[in-house]
Amino acid sequence: MSTAPSAPDPRSAVLSGLRALADAGLLRPLDWALAQFIAERDPEAAPELLVASALLAHFEGQGHSCLPLGGLRHRLLQLSGWRIAGQEALTALVQSLSPRSADWLAAVRASRCVQAAHTADTDAPLVLGGSPAAPLLYLRRYWNFEQQVAQGLRGRAAPPLDVNEAMVRAWLDRLFDPLPTGGCDWQKLACAIALRSRLTIVTGGPGTGKTYTAARLLAALPAVDSAPERLRVALAAPTGKAAARLRQSLETALTGLQTRVGDALDLGAFAARIGPARTLHALLGARPGTRRLRHHAAAPLDVDVLIVDEASMVHLEMMASLLAALPAHARLVLLGDKDQLASVEAGAVLGDLCEGAEQGHYDAGTVRYAQAVAGVEIPMALRAPSGVAPLLAPNTVMLRASHRFSGSIGALALAVHGGDGARAAKLLASDDSGALQSLEAVDPQAAVDLALAEGPAPSYRDYLLRLAIRPASASDADHSAWAAAVLAAFERFRLLCAVREGPWGAEGLSRAIEHAARSAGLLAGPGAWYAGRPVLVTRNDAEAGVFNGDVGLALSAVGGAGLRVFFADGPRLRSVSVARLAHVETAFAMTVHKAQGSEFEHTALVLPPQAGALLSRELVYTGITRARQVFTLVAPRAGLLAQAVQLRTQRASGLQDLLRREAVQ
Repeated sequence: MSTAPSAPDPRSAVLSGLRALADAGLLRPLDWALAQFIAERDPEAAPELLVASALLAHFEGQGHSCLPLGGLRHRLLQLSGWRIAGQEALTALVQSLSPRSADWLAAVRASRCVQAAHTADTDAPLVLGGSPAAPLLYLRRYWNFEQQVAQGLRGRAAPPLDVNEAMVRAWLDRLFDPLPTGGCDWQKLACAIALRSRLTIVTGGPGTGKTYTAARLLAALPAVDSAPERLRVALAAPTGKAAARLRQSLETALTGLQTRVGDALDLGAFAARIGPARTLHALLGARPGTRRLRHHAAAPLDVDVLIVDEASMVHLEMMASLLAALPAHARLVLLGDKDQLASVEAGAVLGDLCEGAEQGHYDAGTVRYAQAVAGVEIPMALRAPSGVAPLLAPNTVMLRASHRFSGSIGALALAVHGGDGARAAKLLASDDSGALQSLEAVDPQAAVDLALAEGPAPSYRDYLLRLAIRPASASDADHSAWAAAVLAAFERFRLLCAVREGPWGAEGLSRAIEHAARSAGLLAGPGAWYAGRPVLVTRNDAEAGVFNGDVGLALSAVGGAGLRVFFADGPRLRSVSVARLAHVETAFAMTVHKAQGSEFEHTALVLPPQAGALLSRELVYTGITRARQVFTLVAPRAGLLAQAVQLRTQRASGLQDLLRREAVQ
């Protein structure tokens, strides 16, 4: 008697399908591994949950903190993008799954591997959060991070601190000039808000005066404090480059403010007490090889005021750690451009916090305070219609006037920010000022040629020619002057890429530029290390004094004794032996993400022919706003810019909803 063949196990078929997608490069091995882990933990898990688990891991790798559970079959189909590999396996997998979102949600709810938010802790690896209308699936750690950030922000957002309004008004009038055209002085308002708040968010595009505002805040803080000699202030940024720029900008601004404050304050002494700006990793005491930090809730930072620049780059986990490590009384001031690219890691915290910043939504109390303390009349259109503001509205100021990008680069940035791809393309094609250039490239060699070109616009040729001019003598002073000049020439130009890999990516173009420079006799010396090699640090190393994102140049040491990598911290130089730098990569080209917090006289942005969702409005805007004087777009075909401008980066997050619900309660 023959037995009927057993029906195939749908779970095994789904896991095999996910493995095939990973083999084809549509998923990461880690994504498939999470689905396998859930299947082992829950033998009853439905196929839809296994696929949702793989998508959740995939989403986290793309910077999302959670996975919206609506339309997951459609999201699965989007994995293919422009690739051909894996299409057959993807189609088969999609056809095996339910088309109804309700079935996916039921599969999630039924699993022992999923804990519903706000229920008893079961230590399940996944958490179902969000709302009934918009359910969200989380990895437990990211759900915890969101909860911690929301709780930390709620604790700092209200109530406002008591201030001597007459004293604050007198000092702000002293530190800020009246606007020549009248209107609302948003910089002055931001400073006033920060003086009464334990949380202040100042957002604005390049040239809107975020560090200008921060400098005046630093001058006002000791002026209105009852014990200024005990005031502890710290400066930080996500990268070493951004931290150095923050410190240099604030130091210069404070020096210029001394004549305004006269003998009432010694701003030089106050600036010296602040000390250097540090990366957030260094500030919190990151330890090599572990996620544990020296400073946390049980061992808080010794600080009264913390100013963090380039806050758009602060990811969710870092923000949770930062809020936990801040003492309850401390002020936190976040500076950043909400429209720039978010962090490479999960979360888009600044964008979430600045929801509705354009509309203001200022309540009656904030309107009265702005008039009394800053002499600022908040426009009616930016007042909360009901008189009740969203939770963070009284703590948020958007700077609205750029004092630097008023020319062609500024017009291009505004067109991209507004989603007007046609206008952006027209500006690039018709500009006759020399500030905007467009290069249609049939292959990546055009970008290589641009990087080494001779002409009025800066290129890498400038620093390579200076590299060949040896110091006048073997003295430390002459060597330092030479190294500083080479570094300054290098920092005039940067080639930025949308992607990391491939011939149009940062890795491929760096290799091609290196080869072309050697062939042209601009670089000498065999091997991985050579004089003139630009390097990007890819991992924090506190012992060596370098951090992820630092960019330096390998140059001969004093007297020609070996090579050291030199880094510029404002006007100061520091150097590290190449033997101590295990985690670096050649950086003739960088991704746009890695260039955040930096500016260059001439910035060239390379768009690849195919990059799917990696090309976005935020990426192009960030690339353009790295340029001070000249911006060049390198693209393989016409229309690619307009296509990129139409794509918005929308990171899935539940943070806005958490804060919105708190504001309603």
